[in-house]
Amino acid sequence: MFITRAALPRRTVLRGMGAMVALPLLDAMAPALTALAKSPAKPVRRIGFVYIPNGAAMDSWTPVETGEGFRFSPTLQSLDPLRDQVVVLSNLGHANAESENDGAGEHARSSAVYLTGVRAKKTAGVEVRAGTTVDQLIAQQIGRDTPLSSLELALDSAEFVGDCDAGYACAYVNTISWRSPTLPLPMEMNPRVVFERLFGDGASAEERSRINRENASILDGIGAKVGRLSGRLGPRDRQKLDQYLDSIRDVERRIQLVESRNRENPLQPPATPLGVPETFDEHMALMYDLQVVAFQADLTRVTTLLLGRETTTRTYPSIGVPEGHHNLSHHQYNPEKIAKLARVNAYHVQGFASFLDKLRATPDGDGSLLDHSLLLYGGGMADPQTHAHYPLPVVLAGGGAGALRGGRHLVYPHRTPMSSLLLSLLDKFGAPTEQFGNAAGVTETLPGV
Repeated sequence: MFITRAALPRRTVLRGMGAMVALPLLDAMAPALTALAKSPAKPVRRIGFVYIPNGAAMDSWTPVETGEGFRFSPTLQSLDPLRDQVVVLSNLGHANAESENDGAGEHARSSAVYLTGVRAKKTAGVEVRAGTTVDQLIAQQIGRDTPLSSLELALDSAEFVGDCDAGYACAYVNTISWRSPTLPLPMEMNPRVVFERLFGDGASAEERSRINRENASILDGIGAKVGRLSGRLGPRDRQKLDQYLDSIRDVERRIQLVESRNRENPLQPPATPLGVPETFDEHMALMYDLQVVAFQADLTRVTTLLLGRETTTRTYPSIGVPEGHHNLSHHQYNPEKIAKLARVNAYHVQGFASFLDKLRATPDGDGSLLDHSLLLYGGGMADPQTHAHYPLPVVLAGGGAGALRGGRHLVYPHRTPMSSLLLSLLDKFGAPTEQFGNAAGVTETLPGV
């Protein structure tokens, strides 16, 4: 192994031009004696959660075979090249999302219960109550040493207020992350705002606006520092640094291109914030790429992404689905509508697969970001026609630094609590608890996970 004379702290940042750029994990950040002894540092673990709205066409989602060697279903087919780091979980359910005596409001309960495991209080006012989400409980453990304890992202606007679903407040569908039972966290949909949250250092809004107007890159202001640092690094570290800075520049360039188009388009509605792409495909890719960069630089170790709010009416004409998503999900068992719903589900999974592929291609210590991450992908509703909350569409991906063995389709007894999976994730990430949702104790963690 090449041992450089440079000895860099793990939290090394390069500052300049109203921004700061944290560095990825480099060999130079490991003590020389550790490198000589070939005793690699314990890998940093990350966790991410991705939420899909309006349920799924479950017949197209669920693989037929179980265990190892299963064939991926049509909806999940794009995950096949990553099968060694993918686990499909079937027959999980969220009983606390069911109506009981609360009547309608299935969509709001779906997203509110997804990462909390508890029944949301039915209210259209400000006195909302759900539960602290698993991402925030984990962030309390692994997010204490990062600039951002967690990062909450969305591809839909969260500007809705009041009653959003049969007497349930919009807070229940605007987010899937809750800091406490009464504090829902806002989810940011503007890539520019996320970018500045990751790389800004508190410079004034006027200064950032000036930089944006001049179409300058935050990397331009640290060029000399990068050059000096690069000269002190070994070949492998220089390659890692170059790849990381190229990723930042690419994301920034795409955001600037979106902003330029938005400014130049006279038909663009004035309420649309700068930085939000015109197409869903571009928006989704940017938000995933921002998470890759955030993980790579260890700016955060916990992320959540809301692909769409429950009851979203987004259309997908680029894949031949001009109907609104929510209306389409109430398919009334029409085969054509079910096929289109499955097409939307598969399209969302393709975006997730691209994200996983980039994590796998990004070196991290002795492995990749995907090796050291766990990603939970799914939703709080199963068949949307009946508003069922079992069996939920659920996929786990990544190695979790040895915490998960992929290549399996695990089928559990009917209505096994989804909270058992969440309890297992808490245990794996050093935040064990006696009870989570309707699962209690170590005996109710999920077997096989």
